[in-house]
Amino acid sequence: MSGQAVDGAGQAGQFSDWPQVGRVCRLGLATRGNTSLEPEDVEHAVGQGVNYLNWCRHEDGLQEWICQSGFRRDQFHVAVQFFSRSASEAREELSACLDQLRTDYIDVLTYYYVESDSEWEQIVSRGGAAETVEAARADGVVRSIGLTSHQRRLAAGWAGTGRLDSLMIRYNAAHRGAEQDVFPETGSREIPVVAFTCLRWGELLKSTPDDPAGFRPPSAADCYRWVLCQPAVSVALAAPDGRKELDEVLSIVSPWQELSLLEQSAIRDHGDRVYRHGGSFP
Repeated sequence: MSGQAVDGAGQAGQFSDWPQVGRVCRLGLATRGNTSLEPEDVEHAVGQGVNYLNWCRHEDGLQEWICQSGFRRDQFHVAVQFFSRSASEAREELSACLDQLRTDYIDVLTYYYVESDSEWEQIVSRGGAAETVEAARADGVVRSIGLTSHQRRLAAGWAGTGRLDSLMIRYNAAHRGAEQDVFPETGSREIPVVAFTCLRWGELLKSTPDDPAGFRPPSAADCYRWVLCQPAVSVALAAPDGRKELDEVLSIVSPWQELSLLEQSAIRDHGDRVYRHGGSFP
């Protein structure tokens, strides 16, 4: 099934098959403003099987590695966060992205943080960014189109329009609203989902005042494993800061390891406690 997680036996596993994109490792790699990786760190991750690279438009080690690796461009997939809302802006931004990455195509172009119906309408209306982006998809310059948003129900509705090939949303053991608001829609339409904030900004790695006696908070690797136990999730996106954090995250792919049902339940319960003590984010 398109967008579903599969391994060699057809069960949930390390890889997901995406329409227009191909075979994608379910652990994805990103950097953002407050984290960094060197090009050799990215090479190390790719060597472990990671092939989904989410570029957030920073001049960093991830961008440098992509630029250096064009000779094997067909061996990894580049997702780009895209800010434009008008067709003219999109033409300029798309050209800049291709130049900055020294590539002639983008695997997944993701409209960045679309948070209202009016913003979505701006993108898809006449003269909106979709004019440029969808034309680029028809020409093969963009292979698929995604969107990221914190507005789960709106995002699920937009996914139902047929204008999007994937969604990128927040999902972790403390924030599980996507199970009701998003996954039924994406599942029925076989739309891949990329999960971000899988650690809940690090809060899932910490104790809470009402943890049961003897409880140890999960590791970062186990938080990603928990997210990937959800078959609706095609990729769990990690943004480790440096080689030490990267190696911990990579422990889930060498070899691929899944959580037992008991471990899944324990992390889910911990997520409930973190949510109670961690503020009002839905």
